[in-house]
Amino acid sequence: APLDKMRYYQGTETRIAGHGGVVSRTGYTGEDGWELIVGSAAAQQIWEQLLAAGADVGAKACGLGARDTLRLEAGMPLYGHELTEEVTPFQAGLNFAVNLENRDFPGRAALLPLQNDTRMPRRVGLDFDGKRVPREGYAVVLDGRPIGRVTSGTFSPTFNRPIAMAYVEPELAQIGQELAVDVRGKAEPCRVVPLPFYRREQ
Repeated sequence: APLDKMRYYQGTETRIAGHGGVVSRTGYTGEDGWELIVGSAAAQQIWEQLLAAGADVGAKACGLGARDTLRLEAGMPLYGHELTEEVTPFQAGLNFAVNLENRDFPGRAALLPLQNDTRMPRRVGLDFDGKRVPREGYAVVLDGRPIGRVTSGTFSPTFNRPIAMAYVEPELAQIGQELAVDVRGKAEPCRVVPLPFYRREQ
């Protein structure tokens, strides 16, 4: 496969270690890289070959916890957290992915009246000074009043402090807005910051 010519989010069918599969320049970590999609019968063999081939440059296995921390630092929304059937692409800040002009597709009629609706909660980044980690479902508060909820939170190894993504009332989604998150009964101060938290060097 022509990896050096492949654009971001592009993929192609190819042969991978002798097996049919797909290679795509994707991955939910914020870093540049490729994903391999292969049949389950070939997956273990290819996985072991990849780790062996990368041993000299320090290749290691990592799990979903590492992926989730990286994608959160990169401000990437994940289905089941920031993205659900109840959340519109406009709330999530994904307007660029929805082309409503001169085309028809399932769901277009439902999205049309929502594209300029400024009343819906908005996805924001939250930055913390303390060490207590906000988790999914925790309430975002202002003066004790719930104004949103955390969708993803972690302790960022890159910044050495907690970060989170949340949906908050639109008038409180401005960069620099001081808020708090109820972390097991204690209001942890935070502020709204731009997403992504981290952007890799191009």
